[in-house]
Amino acid sequence: MPASRITLIEDEEDIRHLVLYNLRKEGYEADGFESGEEGLADIRKKSTDLVLLDLMLPGIDGMEVCRRLKQDPDTRDIPVIIISAKGDESDIVAGLEIGADDYLAKPFSPKILLARIRTVLRRSSQPAPDENSSVLIDGMHLDPRKFAATLNGKPLGLTAGEFRLLHFLASHRGWVFTRYQIVDAIRGEGYVVTERAIDVQVAGLRKKLGSYSNYVETVRGVGYRFRDA
Repeated sequence: MPASRITLIEDEEDIRHLVLYNLRKEGYEADGFESGEEGLADIRKKSTDLVLLDLMLPGIDGMEVCRRLKQDPDTRDIPVIIISAKGDESDIVAGLEIGADDYLAKPFSPKILLARIRTVLRRSSQPAPDENSSVLIDGMHLDPRKFAATLNGKPLGLTAGEFRLLHFLASHRGWVFTRYQIVDAIRGEGYVVTERAIDVQVAGLRKKLGSYSNYVETVRGVGYRFRDA
């Protein structure tokens, strides 16, 4: 199986060399660029499996690079991990909401970066979950066609909103979603939900899940995810 190719866009030379060294040591094909323009040109010329993207770049900044990648049909499915010194909650949320798959604040450990890369690459290689597909995880069964949720064979008695929320998160195990992204995903025709309602529904879900409540994890300052295996 050919090695995954990773494109790094980072203007700080020391960081660029360190990250490239660790990527190549791990067996990845990796190329680094110091500007958004150079990185975009290379991505459009060659195929790449993942982009590591700094935000504070000369010329086109990282947010704009990510936005262009996600708006282009030819590149929108390439996963992007933002690596940035801008680690405020608002920066992380903004990065995730324009389409980044993960966000890692500087300074970071190379081991943590490599673990994040493996997770994102594994996730991107899996087929996109079908919103109508049943989910079966550790005794939890969710059937969206029947709006039925059971835990070890016993009905959970979820509301429509709680079911949509649980099915959405469980269908994307390990993925982190902001409240805004969750609202956008589970809002249906004639069904209105707000960001505040997400917190209420999560609280209700956890109560009904009992000892399984820790499957729905809070990601501080960002949102929620369903615990990965």
